[in-house]
Amino acid sequence: MSAPNNTVPQPPTVWTVKALLTWTTDFLKKKGVESPRLEAQLLLAHVLGCQKIDLFVRSEEEPADADRTTFKDLIRRRVEGWPVAYLIGQREFYLLPFEVTPAVLIPRPDTETLVLEALKLLKGKPAPAVLDLGTGSGCIAVSLAHQSKTARVTATDVSPDALDVARRNATRHGVADRIAFAQGDLFAAVPEGATFDLIASNPPYITPGELAELAPEVRDHEPRIALDGGPDGLAFYRRIAADAGRFLTPGGTVMVEVGWTQEAAVRGLFESRPEWAVNASVKDLGGRFRVVSARKK
Repeated sequence: MSAPNNTVPQPPTVWTVKALLTWTTDFLKKKGVESPRLEAQLLLAHVLGCQKIDLFVRSEEEPADADRTTFKDLIRRRVEGWPVAYLIGQREFYLLPFEVTPAVLIPRPDTETLVLEALKLLKGKPAPAVLDLGTGSGCIAVSLAHQSKTARVTATDVSPDALDVARRNATRHGVADRIAFAQGDLFAAVPEGATFDLIASNPPYITPGELAELAPEVRDHEPRIALDGGPDGLAFYRRIAADAGRFLTPGGTVMVEVGWTQEAAVRGLFESRPEWAVNASVKDLGGRFRVVSARKK
């Protein structure tokens, strides 16, 4: 958020959907919210139980007083710093709606780069086995199972509450029969003797200094355990580079999302170990390196 302007816009005489959106957009903008129009639409559509696009058709409709009260409460909480995704209980990722709660990291578009690269790797494999480390909401595991119809996925997380959310998302999208969920810290949750064609992960990678500088809606509301990557942000990458080889089939691939300043450091961790042949890193849509992968020799 930018520095807020505390001037409150004047309310309209009739609270139609259009008027609510106009007033709320202006109000959120003055409070420093980055996408005020979009967030107003998402919150009002949630309250009215409709799709965002339906608001245009219903622009002259006057919502009930109870709905307006609920909407007002959501706007108050948003201005207090709560992320919209938690307020409405979901976030779209790879064209699918995912349930999110404060127990899980909110899926980001950057992570779709990892899913896209993983799907390229899985294409043509008859029954690929995939491991998703630190699944959170399940956005990676569920998206891969949804797109790769023969893939069988194991998804781990140290948080039982996160796994509950991930299970519900797997059921919602009809892939629960092909995803096995296991609680534990990284590879500690993987069944003994299991091997995979692909290991994918979006691990915590924020440094303590970066944590302090995050936007309040991230720093104060998203789970710290899903953000904190240790003193230099590389703690989980070191463990993955050291241990992933034991869980891959010969020629299998490990693929990780990285922070935009971390590509060289993460590549170096894999390049320093003899078991890995490091692939070309992949940039996200913003032109920043986002995915580092390595093949087991």
